[in-house]
Amino acid sequence: MPDGSGGLRRRWQRTGLQTRVTLLAGAAVAVALLAGSLLLVGLLRAGLTGAVDDRAEQRLVEVERLVAEQRLPAVLPAADPTVLVQVLDRAGGVVAATTGTSRAVPLLTPPEVEAAVASGGALDVAGSRAGYGDALRVQALATESGPVVVAAVPVTAIDDPLRLVRTGLLVGIPLLLLVSAGGVWLTVGRTLRPVKQLRAGAAAVTAAEPARRLPVPAAEDEVRRLAETLNGMLDRLETGGARQRAFVADAAHELRSPLTAIRTTLEVALVHPDPEGPEASMQVALEEVLRMGRLVDDLLLLARLDAGAVRAGVPVDLADVVRDVTATVTMTRSRPVQVELDLEAAPVLADRDALGRVVRNLVENAARHAETTVRVQVRDGAQVALCVDDDGPGIPSADRERVFDRFTRLDTPRSRDTGGAGLGLAIVRELVTSMGGSVAVEQSPAGGARLRLLLPRR
Repeated sequence: MPDGSGGLRRRWQRTGLQTRVTLLAGAAVAVALLAGSLLLVGLLRAGLTGAVDDRAEQRLVEVERLVAEQRLPAVLPAADPTVLVQVLDRAGGVVAATTGTSRAVPLLTPPEVEAAVASGGALDVAGSRAGYGDALRVQALATESGPVVVAAVPVTAIDDPLRLVRTGLLVGIPLLLLVSAGGVWLTVGRTLRPVKQLRAGAAAVTAAEPARRLPVPAAEDEVRRLAETLNGMLDRLETGGARQRAFVADAAHELRSPLTAIRTTLEVALVHPDPEGPEASMQVALEEVLRMGRLVDDLLLLARLDAGAVRAGVPVDLADVVRDVTATVTMTRSRPVQVELDLEAAPVLADRDALGRVVRNLVENAARHAETTVRVQVRDGAQVALCVDDDGPGIPSADRERVFDRFTRLDTPRSRDTGGAGLGLAIVRELVTSMGGSVAVEQSPAGGARLRLLLPRR
């Protein structure tokens, strides 16, 4: 049994959506039609039965009035020919009857007469006892003078209309089901047509045509919103792919530079050995290896950040991190640069190593471009603020957002430095964003650039 039910479930899941919706809608319509048919037949039966009983009761009252007025004829007037009427004496004999009604055989036996009079309702009896082929629905009314008036109506007055209705329902319900199923099939197919177009459009999107987008339906419905959402996703994927390709190309270019320098140094050293020894060539090669190592480390860090590999934060005092970093920061300028600190305790929740990397990159970037002084300020408030100022050439307003792009080096006096692959500030933004903060470039009061970092307070 479990295998059978599992097989049915799998077959149902493999069935197309249009077929499944049509079958479910057809089943729902079938249940609704069946319930409505049963209700209709029940209400019709109750209505016909009530009408038949009312007609019989009306004849009982009319004949009872004749008995009370002692104007009872032997043949009762047939005001309603479908109602059979008899007047029975105390012994159960027929005293009077309507035309066509037996005057020899009473419609009810004495016990049935007593039961009908006592209940005040109708009895269903066989009509064959009085020579009728159909069953009869009989009521009885006792008069004050003694005789009992009996009125009967053949049940065909109820069964024939019901039979016609049942026949109509048996023919009409399947037709209605077919029509409704066909309508649902066409409606669902028309509704799913934009989905099929989306599927075809999605199949046409390839790496060779990254700018291709899915067709957007004209109707303002869920399918249109789905298409717009998917196109937005494709936009992001295209942007990410372009960014990744540019990143790989730039990384390859940046790695090629130190490799070329190392190769050139070694080839020159082999072809033209230095009489004083290979130390100078080895020193140049070592510097290029170190430069390449720093670049690889930066690339690996960015790759981990892109993958969401961020360590959980711990309580850290940003002022302590600044003191530790500035005490060991490496200045790439031959000209001395003074680092001034203006710190106050500022608790944040961050990974200490990552925060130290941020401070180091900011301070080294400022020192690389400063004329004489770098000023580092930490302030505690609603947010913790870190400001790193230099008195160098500054950053133009148009480039203050671009400096955070990877491998970006401005074509300004600020870019004329001795190193840097353009990854330092990109790493700063990625790390700060992962900590829930932000970083921006402003004009420094010292005349150069100010990099302002804001972090959530612990």
